[in-house]
Amino acid sequence: MLIKTKKNCLWCDKPITNGVHTTDNNDVFCCEGCYLGYMAHQRFQHERDEIQLSLVEALAAALDAREHETGMHSQRVACHTQVLARQFSKDKSVLQQIYWGSLLHDIGKIAIPDFILLNPHALNDDEWKIMRSHSQRGYDIISDIPFMSEAANIVLCHEERWDGGGYPQGLKGKAIPWGARLFAIIDTLDAITSDRPYRKAQSFDAAKKEIINMSGQQFDPEGVEAFLAEEDILRGMVEVKCTLVTER
Repeated sequence: MLIKTKKNCLWCDKPITNGVHTTDNNDVFCCEGCYLGYMAHQRFQHERDEIQLSLVEALAAALDAREHETGMHSQRVACHTQVLARQFSKDKSVLQQIYWGSLLHDIGKIAIPDFILLNPHALNDDEWKIMRSHSQRGYDIISDIPFMSEAANIVLCHEERWDGGGYPQGLKGKAIPWGARLFAIIDTLDAITSDRPYRKAQSFDAAKKEIINMSGQQFDPEGVEAFLAEEDILRGMVEVKCTLVTER
């Protein structure tokens, strides 16, 4: 389609004053070469994103299988964290990093010995020290991957607490990456509403009460407000999870 415009070319950024090529989204280009270059780039980005997502999801599935998680824990918390994250950013690339970081939050547990990771009993102090190293180990695993630098910070900081009582760095308040602060709320929601070897799953309302009680201590108060604003959506997602588990 040819149109009249005073915009700049989306591909080469040159001013446009004459008839140009345009897409269905009204993106404009000064010539056919720029249009074709842009479309090829879009196809490449889509294929790259699909490959990256497949790789990240495969790593998460491998961890869930090793840790004997049920109900696709990693994908669940990644999707639920997105619900909160969209209140703070509409940037697709930022949300993608939040998703990846949430999905791979426990990837460092791959380096934790089975006798600790799969131990059904209480861990001693030395074993807890090793277990708590999983955040740093996870960061070390993915921080050198060029397209996952921001996601790596979520992996590193997902066990930090708003009051500074978390690990591995004892970060406090807004020194903790905001994606990690949101994830911490969702991780608690999923933990409380999922079956564990030592107890049965509890209700959404029980999780909600705990999250509210820990606002300003374990959790970012703004994150808790976002949780409450999205309560209906999150409650529905938890109900779907419980239904699927029951039907197995």
